[in-house]
Order: sequence, then C-alpha cells, then structure tokens
Amino acid sequence: MKIRVVSSKDEIDSLDIQEQMVHLTFRPSNKDIMILVNKCPNLKAIHVASSFMKTISESTKMFLKMQDISLLEGDVWGHRKDINEYYEINPAFFDKVKTFKSEGLSDSEIISRLERESRLDKDLIKFLI
Repeated sequence: MKIRVVSSKDEIDSLDIQEQMVHLTFRPSNKDIMILVNKCPNLKAIHVASSFMKTISESTKMFLKMQDISLLEGDVWGHRKDINEYYEINPAFFDKVKTFKSEGLSDSEIISRLERESRLDKDLIKFLI
C-alpha cells in the first residue's frame, strides 16, 4: 500500500485523482481538507501529525466521517520526499497481520505487537488491519 506524502498546500492541485491515502506534512486548514477531498474522490484516509490533529475542527472531522474518510494520527518516520513522493507499507506487514490472525490473536494484540515491531503508528496499523 502506498501513502502519498503531501508537503505543501500547493501540491494538492497536482495530486492524482486516484489517491486513496494521503499524509499531510503541513498544518491543514478546513479549506485544504475540502479541496483535497474534492480533488481525490477515492480517498479513504488522511494521515496527519499529532500536533496538527488538535487543530482540525469538529465540523471537518464530522464532514470526513460523513464522506467515510478516516482521519488518522501519526507520522511517516524516516521518509525522504526528495527521493520518493510515496511512503510504502511493506507487503511483509500484511503477511504478519495474516499470520497473527491465523494464530488467533485479537486486533488489539496484533496492533500492540506491530506497533513495537514496525515504525507505524497505532491509528495507521488499526486502519490497515
């Protein structure tokens, strides 16, 4: 799975309309989120840093919920945008999820284990499961 990393408001206009998951590295305004949702009709999730999450209005959160778009809190550690505009979730991550599920672990146990093993945030892991 690929997460498109967007580092400025200006990049929103250049996004592919097929984007499904976006990480915003800037503090988005309500307008930025509305433009993003309109630009990418297939959007499933918006991923933002914890500090930015606190500034997103309740009305925007409600709008995203109505559009069935998840708002995830976290960061993409170690990603270099100058090398690749996408942060990619390693396919081995999904293999581990399948293995843990086949072992009978609950979702909360799987999230706890994967949070320790990977550099992914709890919200993102929960969404991917």
